[in-house]
Amino acid sequence: MQPQPDPVRELFFDAAHVGEAREPRFVGRGASFECGAVVRVSLHLDDAQRIVEAKFKAAGCSVLVASTSLLIDQVLGKTTAEAAAVCQTPLQLRSGELPAERIECTQLACQALIEAIRSYSDAARDEWEGDEALICTCFCVSERTIEREIQMRKLHTIAEVTAACSAGGGCRSCYPLIEDILAGVNRES
Repeated sequence: MQPQPDPVRELFFDAAHVGEAREPRFVGRGASFECGAVVRVSLHLDDAQRIVEAKFKAAGCSVLVASTSLLIDQVLGKTTAEAAAVCQTPLQLRSGELPAERIECTQLACQALIEAIRSYSDAARDEWEGDEALICTCFCVSERTIEREIQMRKLHTIAEVTAACSAGGGCRSCYPLIEDILAGVNRES
């Protein structure tokens, strides 16, 4: 009888996407104080916010390496918003290939990817030259759009804003900005 293939072992020894993404790159890190694992994800994006290259470096167990490799397979070619959405439900990453009891490794990989997307979002807001302030870079939602939705729909929470116009539905780096807008508009009302 032949032994069953071990997908984690195969992914560990033949991990794709190891290294650094080309410049300009946006970097995120994830770390676990519990097990001491560290993972670093770097992204290169095109003008449409699509991930055209993603690479990682990890110091940790084989499940962390396998998780990160699978995650990158899933997000290549996706926009930052789509990639962030993948990380909101990390259980779907496993695809039956990773042990359920090691979900924290998948969450660590997701944490690093989200941080890389936040790094991109911060840079995009800094470089924005539009007529309105860009608040949510994942979904390209402006301050004026968020204010209008809050006023028209009488919104009071970030979740309500996200449901109304998608702002905050990606990497969530815009949460503090949305909170400020909510406070300002609701104070004026």
